[in-house]
Amino acid sequence: MTLRVLLADDHQLLRDALRLMLEREQGVEVVGYASDGNEVLRLARQTQPDIVCMDIGMPGMNGIEATEQLLAIRPNVKVIGLSAYADQRFILDMLKAGAAGYVTKAAAGEELLRAIQAVARQQTYLCSVAAATVADAMRSKDGQGRFPSGLLGRRERQVLQLVAEGHTSPEIAETLHIATSTVEVHRRNIMRKLNLHSVAELTKYAINCGLIESTSP
Repeated sequence: MTLRVLLADDHQLLRDALRLMLEREQGVEVVGYASDGNEVLRLARQTQPDIVCMDIGMPGMNGIEATEQLLAIRPNVKVIGLSAYADQRFILDMLKAGAAGYVTKAAAGEELLRAIQAVARQQTYLCSVAAATVADAMRSKDGQGRFPSGLLGRRERQVLQLVAEGHTSPEIAETLHIATSTVEVHRRNIMRKLNLHSVAELTKYAINCGLIESTSP
């Protein structure tokens, strides 16, 4: 059986490298490429992949939100999270969203192939760094309740990401199809819950949580 794989990453060089690697593998077919979460949902409907390799820090709709929405409409798809980071907060959020695997970009390559083969066998696959991070979180007494999903609701996470990406409240309202006043309420609630007081602090928090990626060299 040929495994149909959709690649979702907003970095074209990495996406192209993964595509070339996967296309050399017998029994694997790359059926599409997406650069943001909304495109993932659209292409998943068109191409009907078995597996989606999902970057977490994509613009517009991040990989965590895209995973939740994708599995709501196609629960049989297997999602493998991809990230440059191995922070507890978004590894656990990605798994909570329904991902069957997690591989850091530093470990991508043969490790990603092993993850694809494992999730195709209905197994969960974590690269060694992610597995160690999850184990540490489970051993930690404060390992619960301090991750984004434990602090913020789904809509609040969406607003946080868009604020951190530099969008104004009217722009966010248009993107999320809600009132501008509702966006302002979410912004105030986010700042209160996180004890943050400026857009700069929100942006730093979003980067640390993997919702967006730093533009620093």
